[in-house]
Amino acid sequence: MAAHEKVDVAIVGAGASGSVYAAVLAQQGKKVVVLEQGPDWKSSDLISSDIWGRRIKPAGGPFILEGKNPVSYGYQGGWGVGGAALHYFANFPRLLPNDFKMKSEHNRARDWPISYADVAPYYDKVAWDIGVSGDAKAEEPWRPAGRPYPMPPMKTFRNGRVWLKGFEAAGIRMVPAAVGMNSIEFKGRPACIYDGWCHVGCPIGALANPLVTYLGDARKAGAEVRPLSTVSRVLTNSDGTRVAGVEYYDQTKERQVQEASVVVLAAWAAQNPRILLNSATERHPKGLANANGLVGKYMMTHFASGTFAIFDDDVENHMGTTGAQYMSYDRYGKTSHKDAFGSSFIIAGTALKTSDLGGFANARLDLFGPDLHAFMKRAARGFTRIGAFGEELPNIENRIELVSDKDEFGMPRAKIIHNYDKEAEALWNANFAEGLTIAKAAGAKEAWSGRGNMPTIHLMGGTIMGTGAADSVVDSYGQSHEIPNLWVAGPGIFTTGGASNPTYTIFALSLRGAERLAANWSSVAG
Repeated sequence: MAAHEKVDVAIVGAGASGSVYAAVLAQQGKKVVVLEQGPDWKSSDLISSDIWGRRIKPAGGPFILEGKNPVSYGYQGGWGVGGAALHYFANFPRLLPNDFKMKSEHNRARDWPISYADVAPYYDKVAWDIGVSGDAKAEEPWRPAGRPYPMPPMKTFRNGRVWLKGFEAAGIRMVPAAVGMNSIEFKGRPACIYDGWCHVGCPIGALANPLVTYLGDARKAGAEVRPLSTVSRVLTNSDGTRVAGVEYYDQTKERQVQEASVVVLAAWAAQNPRILLNSATERHPKGLANANGLVGKYMMTHFASGTFAIFDDDVENHMGTTGAQYMSYDRYGKTSHKDAFGSSFIIAGTALKTSDLGGFANARLDLFGPDLHAFMKRAARGFTRIGAFGEELPNIENRIELVSDKDEFGMPRAKIIHNYDKEAEALWNANFAEGLTIAKAAGAKEAWSGRGNMPTIHLMGGTIMGTGAADSVVDSYGQSHEIPNLWVAGPGIFTTGGASNPTYTIFALSLRGAERLAANWSSVAG
């Protein structure tokens, strides 16, 4: 075993949340080490290829997937420095005020310990830190006014514009999508070239991934990023009142110890609970921060209802970005659909490839041979799609548990158990039905629902925030209720999930938490 010189803070995970903490604390002069399980990617490593792009996404791994609706994580997680935000779609909707008051307004689930007003300033800060394109004024019918975005909206293409007539007929207002991409040059990073390869990483830096934003800032301020370092446990002092550092395994599978005054868990939403549960001691027999038994509980995902269509026109479906051109919160009210409950977030206008995720070759799984060939010829010119993300309410039975099997480092594997309830299924179906109505009104020649197994997208929960140790794992900043120098970051701390893509909120909450930690450093670090 090797030990390293003690640092001020050890951050586990070099994705969206970890990069924010690293930047804020390094810029405050703290000695920061970021431990990342995967390799140290550079922008020049990113290649516009679906085959190559699979290298930056986890395949297989330590999680066992159970339940009626097993969690998929090949495209939801990341492998290496940058995490999932290295290849995300960079759709930047935000949670809305109604998301924070679910219990108060609908007697469902629970309220967040904070309000939209507490997070809104950090949405604005993040936008100007990393670059967001959009039209903030156009979003004001749905949310309180805030600071304008630093860049104008992205360009639009026929694959998005062709849907607008249908949305208008359905009474749905579409506005320019807010995205973490450059419509113009921003902070020395070039504008997007609209070739639609965002989902495998952007080599020119037009997409706001951690490498070219917060993590780059952290490195400039002196933070160390230590790749190929798999954290297995958070270590505590002898009386279990404070964390003392982390145990990890390097690329040679040698056990290492990194002492630290503060530990921030910023790994994937399933990995943080796994580490906490595996960190059990005599003083914490159920795992760290888990005296109430809530670590790994209330896991949530989003589901998507995709409507596919073929139009007579050439819709330029290869052009644009993997993110959206248009978005709408007009179905975000929790009771927007009759006989269904929960928010829906609607998008239109995404660039499509022939195969892989969302490719039109996979849009008609029932076709083979000549029929598939004929469909592909039609789809190459006229295929496009819209989507509606739906909200799943938190359920304590959707959970993570350790199992007896071990991974290559001797760490117990974990299983993720996940099932949708009838309300989620009703909302999924309601969005499919409305999508077909929109497609017909838009003049689609062919239209169908992209059904299959009900998808699980954007894993959240497992280390939820709340007002106290009785009903939550961390406070609204991500500080553990039980151990003051243990912090958790990322979508795992969400109280409810809303329907908006979570990364913008991950950045905002992480910035809020990191600034709080920096401001109270002496009392937290001891």
